[in-house]
Amino acid sequence: MKIFSWNVNGLRAVINKGALQKFISDENPDILCLQETKAKPGQAEIDLPEYEELWNSAERPGYSGTAIFTKIKPISVNNILPTGQDFADQFGDPLTEGRVLTAEFENFYLVNIYTPNSKNALERLNLREKMWDPAVLEYLKQLEEKKPVVICGDFNAAHEEIDIARPKTNHHSAGFTDEERQGITNLIKAGFIDTFRFLNPNSVRYTWWSHWGHARENNVGWRIDYFFISKLLEKKLKSAEIYEDVMGSDHCPVSIELEF
Repeated sequence: MKIFSWNVNGLRAVINKGALQKFISDENPDILCLQETKAKPGQAEIDLPEYEELWNSAERPGYSGTAIFTKIKPISVNNILPTGQDFADQFGDPLTEGRVLTAEFENFYLVNIYTPNSKNALERLNLREKMWDPAVLEYLKQLEEKKPVVICGDFNAAHEEIDIARPKTNHHSAGFTDEERQGITNLIKAGFIDTFRFLNPNSVRYTWWSHWGHARENNVGWRIDYFFISKLLEKKLKSAEIYEDVMGSDHCPVSIELEF
């Protein structure tokens, strides 16, 4: 089973470029998770009759959003993430932004995540550290009590210095603060496996590049898109890949292959 994840930075844009159609034709994913769709069902027309489409769109038009295209019919689908209301009141409720989409399959839960960006002035860092990251981890633990979990998406954080081209100058930048990195560390401490790093411990590869300064051409990037899996799925993991050559977004797709 091949599962892919891609922050498309606008589903309509990537379809208009022909990039999504070519990618699906080339890779033939069993399941494709998308983030930052910026669209509601019916707004992005693509002819994929073999896939069932699952959507969690933001209330705000043209913003955020997640979707799953799957050849395998899910047992159940939800867009729940239990959170405390106090931080939502103070910083805005990320659940209205279509950031979590969960599909249950026979052998695992698949959680598609688009983590809030802390923003340049770090105004959403407190939300990330105090509400979002703990809520996601607690939710994954709850799911794991029933069956193993696969979690993928744009985590808007590079975990270690190997995951960012210029770590020394970015320790206080959104996406590489100690607080954001700790959120990923906490996932790993809880037993979730960073699949790409697990199989490629010393590989320097990235999944996102800034639009500025010819960053992609010069490969000045960040690895901020991940697949994590429950420890119970470790022996099922056959590969974890990054597709830097796939264009159409400022992110590139990532994938894992599981054998059941």
